[in-house]
Amino acid sequence: MTEYDVLRVFCGPDGRFGNELGVVREGAAIPAEAERQAFARKLGFSETVFIDDPERGVIDIYTPTLRLPFAGHPCVGTAWLLKVPTLVIQAGVVGARADDEFTWITARPEWVPPRTLRQYDSATEVDALPMPEPGEWIYAWAWQNEAAGQITARAFPGRDDGIDEDEATGAAALLLTASLGRPLHISQGRGSQIVTTPQPDGLIEVGGRVRHETESGH
Repeated sequence: MTEYDVLRVFCGPDGRFGNELGVVREGAAIPAEAERQAFARKLGFSETVFIDDPERGVIDIYTPTLRLPFAGHPCVGTAWLLKVPTLVIQAGVVGARADDEFTWITARPEWVPPRTLRQYDSATEVDALPMPEPGEWIYAWAWQNEAAGQITARAFPGRDDGIDEDEATGAAALLLTASLGRPLHISQGRGSQIVTTPQPDGLIEVGGRVRHETESGH
């Protein structure tokens, strides 16, 4: 039986919502890439992380169908769990820090796989969007309050892997922040919250609340 934790990442202020993340603390229990992919598919979360070195923060990230070089909510969640200053992922080294409420990561926009950032005229329009057909990774967004940097967003991965809509997506928020060049407060999905800030040298900091949901065996 493989033990794993379930976290909720980018929760609202009351600890609700956020995106579920599976974390296998003993990555050595499932060493092969094909076995990890099969396990992530069986769990069915938008992402599952395998921790290969907890002290150095070495992790491996999978969707139900893909291995990812970088993803936002898995990095934020694992940084919260391990309490390490950096994470080592396939794409490079991610900075990490925490304050009283939020866990933050610092990463590069060029690490994010291609996504379509699609702006709409209002938050109401974003909230009313129907589910698009699979094929294109779409981050739909609109200003709630442009002067305050407040945004409403929804994410549609389009991979046809059972995750039709992603409740909270740090990588897409990172891309949008890089595109707009300003700090953002993003309300995504049913009630998740993501906070971002551009940093020097093209880096973007992404933060949110994390809650421990369960420990399980599979």
